[in-house]
Amino acid sequence: MKRILGVVAALGLGLSPFGAMNGAQAADLRMLGAFPEGFVFTKELAQPFVDLVEEESGGAVSISMMGPDTVPTFEQFEPVQSGVFDMLFTHPAYHAGTTAVGLSIDAIASDPKKRRDAGIIGFIDDHYQGLGMKLIAAPATGTKGFRYYLKEPVSGEPGLDGRKIRGTVSYHPMIEALGGKGVVISGGEVYSSLQKGVVDGAAWSLNGAKDFKWHEVVDYLADPVFGQVGVMIFMNLDTWNGLSDDKKAALERAALRIEENAIARFDALAAQEKKDLIDLGMKMTSFSDAEAAQFEALWANGVWTIAEEKTPEPAAALRKLAREAGMTN
Repeated sequence: MKRILGVVAALGLGLSPFGAMNGAQAADLRMLGAFPEGFVFTKELAQPFVDLVEEESGGAVSISMMGPDTVPTFEQFEPVQSGVFDMLFTHPAYHAGTTAVGLSIDAIASDPKKRRDAGIIGFIDDHYQGLGMKLIAAPATGTKGFRYYLKEPVSGEPGLDGRKIRGTVSYHPMIEALGGKGVVISGGEVYSSLQKGVVDGAAWSLNGAKDFKWHEVVDYLADPVFGQVGVMIFMNLDTWNGLSDDKKAALERAALRIEENAIARFDALAAQEKKDLIDLGMKMTSFSDAEAAQFEALWANGVWTIAEEKTPEPAAALRKLAREAGMTN
């Protein structure tokens, strides 16, 4: 059903289900994005990547972007996989029902060079190629990735006792370990869910809450921060295979550049966003020292638990590879 909805959405724009092949020949590619046009991930990663591809290819490869208003966030993987669209900019937790290998990146240290040198990116790419997708880039959004945004301050242990917390499946083991209940809601729906009391808080990245104006409906930023955010850029494998070597090389150069620059840029953005949210009236709250000391292990073990439950053998092999490189628990 999701695939049908994605194809219908694409055809509603007058696109052909054979568009990926035509796009590859013309090197005029269409990319679905999981986040709205004005959202920080789109502005600071997807659009700069598009610009870098054009620069690196000397204009021989162009990419046009469409967002969740074209195909809903959680339904975007299959239309790209089937070739209705050529590329996908997303967080891999959004297609965890198909594979959970990609979301494992959030439990792996964010050093982009070490990830590639250790074979982490190559392993994930090989896995996705078996699903008809090519991993192009995996930029991390900062040294650390996440925090909890709460309507009420943390008090006592467990810190999320009885609270309903927005979070994709990656967060649920950690939320539950902290006494809460995870609720899957897309980013664009969190504001209204907080406003209506559907959830009591949200697990989210260090960037983007201001874009969504959550300061209007939630009062607290919780410390400590934890984990990494590994958004990814994929390409339909047939589209990739149809590109010339020069065009592939241009995409690969753009990928390395966006990965190398992302961490410092997002660390600065996160620091500024925290300041802005406090200026807008939000306050800080903190989990107990005992719980805070467990955050990284709770997060990483939770992510690996989800990945190994949903995609057992490849996730376990990836965890072994990352452990050998000293990049995860």
